[in-house]
Amino acid sequence: MTRRRTPGRAARAAAAGTALGLLVAGCGTTSEVGEGGWEETGTLTYWMWDSAQLPAYQQCAEQFEADNPDVDVVIEQFGWDDYWDKLFTAFVSNSAPDVFVDHTSRYADYATRGLLQPLDDLVERDGVDLSVYVEGTTDLWVGPDGSRYGLPKDFDTVGVFYNAEMMADAGYAPEDLWELDWNPEDGGSYEELIARLTVDRNGVRGDEPGFDKTSVATYGLALEGAGEGFGQTEWSMYTGATGWTHTDQPLWGTEYQYDDPRFQATIAWWRGLVDKGYMPPLAQTVGGSVDQQLQADRYAMATQGSWNINNLTRLQGIELGTFPTPVGPSGERAAMFNSLADSISTSSPRKGAAWAWVKHLGTVECQSVVARGGVVLPARTEVVAEAEQTLAATGVDIKAFTVHVEEGTTIPVPITENGAEVNAIMGPAMDRVVGSTAPVESLVEANERVNRLFGTADPQ
Repeated sequence: MTRRRTPGRAARAAAAGTALGLLVAGCGTTSEVGEGGWEETGTLTYWMWDSAQLPAYQQCAEQFEADNPDVDVVIEQFGWDDYWDKLFTAFVSNSAPDVFVDHTSRYADYATRGLLQPLDDLVERDGVDLSVYVEGTTDLWVGPDGSRYGLPKDFDTVGVFYNAEMMADAGYAPEDLWELDWNPEDGGSYEELIARLTVDRNGVRGDEPGFDKTSVATYGLALEGAGEGFGQTEWSMYTGATGWTHTDQPLWGTEYQYDDPRFQATIAWWRGLVDKGYMPPLAQTVGGSVDQQLQADRYAMATQGSWNINNLTRLQGIELGTFPTPVGPSGERAAMFNSLADSISTSSPRKGAAWAWVKHLGTVECQSVVARGGVVLPARTEVVAEAEQTLAATGVDIKAFTVHVEEGTTIPVPITENGAEVNAIMGPAMDRVVGSTAPVESLVEANERVNRLFGTADPQ
């Protein structure tokens, strides 16, 4: 499952968000773009983007239809690159799906424009027990107005995948990796590992005399992209381990903090890995995925989300291991914590049936199917162990991801209004910094532009 935008899509997302806002503003009320109805029968459309989970949800649909013979569920799956563009178009044309898989970084654009059905009254009416979900997942789906806009379907954190053979050749045992520390001054024992795993085309390691950073055969650490404004799998595990937070509040903050010295120092260190030859130049990452580069022995390690366990462990000809993110200056590790949810379109004429489907998606019956699918960690606490067992069969240590939840070292995905616009500013700004065409200090000006969206920038 992909959780992030690909580089270059931020501006399009911002434009779509602006157009969506103009649509609703021009109509005057949400009802004029379709206030829907509460039919309890008929055909439901359900959209999702993860093809790997499609079989599990087809099975959940069969369960649901057996118990609700007057309802048919039609599941439509689109790749991440197309999903949000199609959803925007569907809302504009008043043909949005009844229910769709929603993302924390996106739902504010729809909720604040009245396009998502608040679920609070339904939850209370039907006695839905929110305590059955993994702690923190339900909080992410309460909007700035205090209304709930989705029921959690899974959760994820970030860890480090590594080539087991390369790690052994570098002289590290798996247990050593759990003791790594990191700091933005010299990178700590974590950077020592990255340097050791980097090998040039003459077989010289990054920590040995004569290493040629202009001719690298294997980079110690992957670079997926510059991370836009979130850095979920790129840099958030480092910035979070300094005690820095994206915004002034854990959720629904109104002031971003990219001008904080801790953030600036961390990004300077991270970009420095490229300068030292331990991580590839940003230009080299275009058109090449992390999994392809791992399989080709171009990367020895990669920071990736738990949703990629199944995908990465299926790579042929390579044995992968995992370990948690390193302990930072705060004295703790950090990993971004996210949860997807199922949301109902306000315009759906079958919101009664849609709510019944959303409730079913959150049952043990359905979530157990998802757990056995071995792709993600379902949000329902009772089935997490089942999912861990399934994923453990891939041979990786799933605790590298769940340790963050157990130890309370997760950091929330930054959920704010203007999310698309924030990334439209920070995407190019981060690209310039990581691509070494702008200094890290340029992010101060980018931060001011971001905060102007919220009216919190310092007066000029």
